[in-house]
Amino acid sequence: MPRSDSGRFSLDPGEQALVASPSMEPPLATLPDGAFENLLVVSATASPRKIESLVERRGRDPSAVGVIPITGSPSEYDGRLWTTDPVGPSDLTGISMRLSRALEYVSRGGWVVFDSLNVLLMYGREDAVYRLLDSVVPIVRDRDACGAYFVVRQAITDETEARFRGLFDAAVDAE
Repeated sequence: MPRSDSGRFSLDPGEQALVASPSMEPPLATLPDGAFENLLVVSATASPRKIESLVERRGRDPSAVGVIPITGSPSEYDGRLWTTDPVGPSDLTGISMRLSRALEYVSRGGWVVFDSLNVLLMYGREDAVYRLLDSVVPIVRDRDACGAYFVVRQAITDETEARFRGLFDAAVDAE
């Protein structure tokens, strides 16, 4: 189950959690330091450059972090993070394809983080986002990687939260 690590939550290898996002803090700021040793971020809220900056502020090595940028805008990044080509927030198939390839680099005890399910729900149908997560969660679990799927709880209905909650091992309040 989730444990506290100096105000941050952590998960056991293979554990998957729906995480209520802090409103004023970037989701990655709530991860334990160890998450940055092998981390894949599906990011709809921060550019690779911002993620690299956050990783460096935490005193961690950006080359141990991969990012799948979810954005409708073309972006150029030439830093130390490993990144895929950007993919639009409504292209759930494209997200799934990039994630499948990127998961090859996530080892036991590594972390996979979706920093905003809200963005995916804004651009995609709830059923389609649910199917994406229903396929991703068991794959991440089987790799013995920790999975943190962030959502701004106030921005979704109770019914949506309950439906999605059923996919995960735990619910974490990082607010």
